[in-house]
Parts: sequence; C-alpha cells; structure tokens
Amino acid sequence: MHFTKTNIAFFAMVMNFGIIFSQTSESLESKLSEVPNFIVIFIDDMGYADIGPFGSKLNRTPNLDKMADEGMRLTSFYAAALCTPSRASIMTGSYPKRVGLMQGSWHAVLMPGDEHGLNPDEITMAEVLKQEGYSTGIVGKWHLGDQKPFLPTRHGFDYFYGIPYSNDMIPSNTGKKRNFPPLPLMRNETVIGEVVDQSDLTVDVTNEALKFIRSNADRPFFLYIPHPMVHGPLNASKDFRGRSNNGIYGDAVEEIDWSVGQILSQLKELDIDENTMVVFTSDNGPTRICDTTPLRGTKGTTFEGGLRVPFLVRWPAKIPKGSTFGGITSTMDLLPTFARFAGGDIPKDRIFDGKDISKILLGIEKSESPYESFYYYEQANLTAVRSGDWKLHLKGDEGNPALYNLEDDIGEKNNIIEGHPMEVSKLIKLMEVARKDLGDGLRHPGKNVRPIGFYDNPKALIPSANGLPVGRDSGVIVKNLWPAKHYVNRN
Repeated sequence: MHFTKTNIAFFAMVMNFGIIFSQTSESLESKLSEVPNFIVIFIDDMGYADIGPFGSKLNRTPNLDKMADEGMRLTSFYAAALCTPSRASIMTGSYPKRVGLMQGSWHAVLMPGDEHGLNPDEITMAEVLKQEGYSTGIVGKWHLGDQKPFLPTRHGFDYFYGIPYSNDMIPSNTGKKRNFPPLPLMRNETVIGEVVDQSDLTVDVTNEALKFIRSNADRPFFLYIPHPMVHGPLNASKDFRGRSNNGIYGDAVEEIDWSVGQILSQLKELDIDENTMVVFTSDNGPTRICDTTPLRGTKGTTFEGGLRVPFLVRWPAKIPKGSTFGGITSTMDLLPTFARFAGGDIPKDRIFDGKDISKILLGIEKSESPYESFYYYEQANLTAVRSGDWKLHLKGDEGNPALYNLEDDIGEKNNIIEGHPMEVSKLIKLMEVARKDLGDGLRHPGKNVRPIGFYDNPKALIPSANGLPVGRDSGVIVKNLWPAKHYVNRN
C-alpha cells in the first residue's frame, strides 16, 4: 500500500515491529478523562549530569528540580549521538538509520543549503497529532533540512519560528572549513532576519513559546521547543551572563532552567497546567566541557555519555510524583506514546521502532523495558547493542570488542568479554538482526530502511557574505553516499 500525507489512514494496530495499540487496561483508561496538551523541551548538547535532578552540583536548576519532584525521571533514556539523527528520531518514532538521516552529504549532520532532509513521505509526531485536532508549533532549531520541502510547515507544524540548523553554522565560525552563510531567523517558510547576536536566543525562543501557548490555550496543542542552546557557540542574556558558578556553560544551563520555569508558570496562569504533559530532555550527549558523570563518552560517540540523556516528564495528577524508571526508553517512544494519550493511532504501512510507554509514565505497570534490544549507530555504522544490562561494543578500546554490564559498570570501564561467551553470542545475533533490518554502513543497506529526502539544486536561504556559493556548489566535492536518491517537488 502506498502511503501519502494527503490520504493518511490510521489504524488501531501497528504490527510486525512491536508497537501494538490493542485494548488497554481499564486502569489506564480511567486515568485519561481528556486528551492532554504536549510540550517537548529539547535541549541541544546537554550532558547527563548537567542538571540538578541528574546530579549536577555546579548548575543551579530549581525549576527542573521541582519538575522532577512533581513528575518522573527516566534514567536510561536514549537519543541519538548527533543533532540531525536525534531530531529525525524524535519526529518519526524510528531509528535515524531507518529514515536515512544518519549522515549528510558533507558531514554527519545536515548543513546550510544541503540537498538532503527529512523525506516528505515520512509521518511525523506533528502530523499524527494534527490528525487528532491538535494545533502544532515548533519554536527553536529544526535541523532536518532547510530547503522548502523539508521545513517544519511541510511536516505537520502549523507554526515555525526559529533557526533551520545549528547556531554554529555561521560565517564567523572559522573553525569550520565551510563557506557558511548568515544564520537565518525564520517564521514559517519566510526568512525574517539574520541572527547576529546569539545572547538572546533563549529569551527569544521562550517568548515565542509563551505566545504560542497563550494563543492555543483553548484547544489541544503540541508545542516542540528545540532550544539552540546549550550548543556552542555558548551564550546567555545579560541577566544570566556571569551569574553561574560554571562559566558561560553554567550561565546557559541556568537560563534554560529559567525558561522552563516561565513555561510552567504560564500553564498555571492559564489554568491548563493539570492537563499538559511537559517533557524535558536533550538531543544527544555533550561536548567535553560538560558533565556526563557517571557515564563515559561525549557527543558523537556510542558510549553511554554520547546518547543517554536526562529525561523529565511532568503531568500533574497523572504521572506519579518523584518517580523514576530505569529501563531502556528512547526519543522514538514519544510518537507512539503521544498518539496513545491523544486517542489516536499510527499508520500500519511502515515500521516504527518506538514503543508505547504510556503505562510506564502513568505508573500503572512496574514493567521491564519494552526493548528486547537497543541499537547504537555511529553515523551509518552499527557499533553497539544493548539487551537488558548487557552492552556489546564491536570496537571498544583500541578497536577490540568490549562487553559491559551497565548495572555493575555504568561507566563502561571494565571489559568482561572473556568471561561471558553466552551473552556475547546473544548480542551478536541481535546485531545480525539489526544489520539485515536497518543496515550497517554502505555495504549493508538494510532491507527495511526508507529513503532520505533529496532536493535538486539546493540554495542557501541567505547568500553568503562574500558572494561565494554554498551548499552543493560550494566546491566541496563529496561522493554521493545515498544508494537511492529521493527527489521531491521543488515547488
């Protein structure tokens, strides 16, 4: 069956990949008297231990501390290891590898004027909720393609305000050997200015988010807030600069905490606090200046510190206060879970890798993780697998295979591969399943992957300051890594 956005058919059951919306228990139904609003606050490059609820002693985060006290922490929650893949995952409910967004033409993430982006045929979280009557908005950083067919307004969002890609993709970033154009500020599909001074980015995003909440307080809404901070170049407004005990990074984190407080206060003022689920998490692990304690690794790696991220969720009177769940969960789970809470379904013509974790969030079941296995990709390459507490790296220290028990050794310090042949054998078999399904590098494309979006003759949204070309015509010659180009309508 061919599935198109103009003829979306939702069904009551998703088969063949482990997400099943069948009849649910009365106890779950009794908790859902009306559909909630959803707010997802998605921070850029925040470390696992950079906020109080996950152990930070340096960064003061009173609003996030309160959010944790009033909601739930997921302590084994995974994103992807880099910006674009992680955003593909949260939007599509799938592994980034499945939707073709594990690497771009030039780099591991999409660049200004990139010919690639999120395929318009993908079904996003925004589209699923829009089908259920939700108003949908994004305020912040998109980073799933800056050409028109890839923009948020073409992927189910009614409103977009923010930047199309990372805040370091700017002309002044001399550390990048790219001819970057000025950083565009966009409203919907129109460039309305250039971001020159980034010190007020968090304030600007917060104010726009508050406007969206006020404008939609009388109807169900989904608001996605992917903050540009705390990605470098780090910045903070004058009210926060120099205020923390952790330099400019601490300033930026504490301003994010302020932003969360503003949003939670707005919900209470509008009397929609009780019926709004607020999620706070990060797109990947941090750079080396941040804190992943007790995890090993940073952004871009498949050690735990690269993609295990802090996660908080608050929904008063629904999610148990001060609760914690330690099983494997993921950004991929938000799409099917939100669909369940909204009373909707997801299409059955494609594979979704995420799991419905609604019962876990509501505290109805003290179940184990819904994942038999979880796969770690470094760009397009399958590098590790986890099942339960066991994690196998194909290439650990010095390029040798490494086995860790994360319950006993969350820091991945002690390779115990020699003493556990049965566990190694099981994990290798799981890797073979992933290799056939999702693929592994260029030699193993995977039988169930979907094509990345492709846009012929892409152009930068703003010309480069020196008049030289950017994008595909910049002089950067890159071999096409995509075996199946997917051309999209240029109108």
